[in-house]
Amino acid sequence: MSQDFYELLGVSRTTSADDIKKAYRKLAMQHHPDRNPGDKEAERKFKEISHAYDILKDPEKRAAYDRYGAAAFEGGAGPGGPFQGGQGFDFGSVFGDIFEEMFGANGARGRGRADMRGQDLRFNLEITLEQAYSGTEATVRVPSSITCEVCHGSGAEAGSKPQQCPTCQGRGRIRAQQGFFTVERACHTCHGAGQVIDKPCKNCGGQGRVRREKTLKVNIPSGVEDGTRIRLSGEGEAGARGGPAGDLYVFLSVRRHQLFEREGPDVHCRVPISMVQATLGGNIEVPTLDGKMARINIPAGAQGGHQFRMRGKGMPIMRSSQHGDMYIEINVETPTNLTAKQKELLKEFEKAGKTSPESEGFFSKVKEMFGG
Repeated sequence: MSQDFYELLGVSRTTSADDIKKAYRKLAMQHHPDRNPGDKEAERKFKEISHAYDILKDPEKRAAYDRYGAAAFEGGAGPGGPFQGGQGFDFGSVFGDIFEEMFGANGARGRGRADMRGQDLRFNLEITLEQAYSGTEATVRVPSSITCEVCHGSGAEAGSKPQQCPTCQGRGRIRAQQGFFTVERACHTCHGAGQVIDKPCKNCGGQGRVRREKTLKVNIPSGVEDGTRIRLSGEGEAGARGGPAGDLYVFLSVRRHQLFEREGPDVHCRVPISMVQATLGGNIEVPTLDGKMARINIPAGAQGGHQFRMRGKGMPIMRSSQHGDMYIEINVETPTNLTAKQKELLKEFEKAGKTSPESEGFFSKVKEMFGG
């Protein structure tokens, strides 16, 4: 004896049609073959509950089942059953219910409008390191499509309006059964818009949008890095026939600076000093990214390549109140284009005594290496 259809769906004989539908949807999602690949038991269960629902969702079939049971749908069985001869259940109808569960009628229309969404746009913007440090507002001019000012995006000529598509009944989508499955795709008549236009707008040719150059303000926060992407929602291409606009993505590149090099939140700067400054020491002033000068004390005998760390003088860290550090590396310059007198003084200086301990240590090691 076959299992009772009500038991298969987990409902009682007095359950309303809406509750039967809800029970079926839940079970169908659970046992659908796509969710259980290779599971023969799930496939069998799915066919059973689909067959049961196909009977119970129809008031006439349900009444016949309540009176005669499953015999009402088996050829030659049941005394005068109204559905003798057997009727297979309609998978297309059943899958339609699953689609409605997932998307709903309004969801189908919304999806059709989404198909008319405008394209996203990309704009490359170069900024200076100072602008990346302090943040700025940039003005950009972007070639794009905007909503037609004559038809206001409808695509229809003034005095007329788009009509509901007769093929998809305004859904923008149509369903076609392919064997066991039902496939949903954009309507071939309205191309997903859900509407057709008898008298297209002459300004935009029925597209609801025209080509223009847009001028936009872009807010660039402080601390941005090379490759940072800023999204401007709804500032991309206008959608066709009033569809939603795409987004604009602004990609930032930071121009190479003539003095500073950036390394994450930190900033590096090489500062040349004279041999005399390195020898005797003293104070020097160096530039910073905030437009001010900072003083550094150079100790006597400083060597080239020595770094001085200035805390908090680097780049701002995005979404934080902290800053990176600034590193000043001194570069001791060798004098050039010396006069005869300067050369003589340097020779006397050299003869006066040993003043290069690092060089002396290096060459003593060389002597040891080669046995004196």
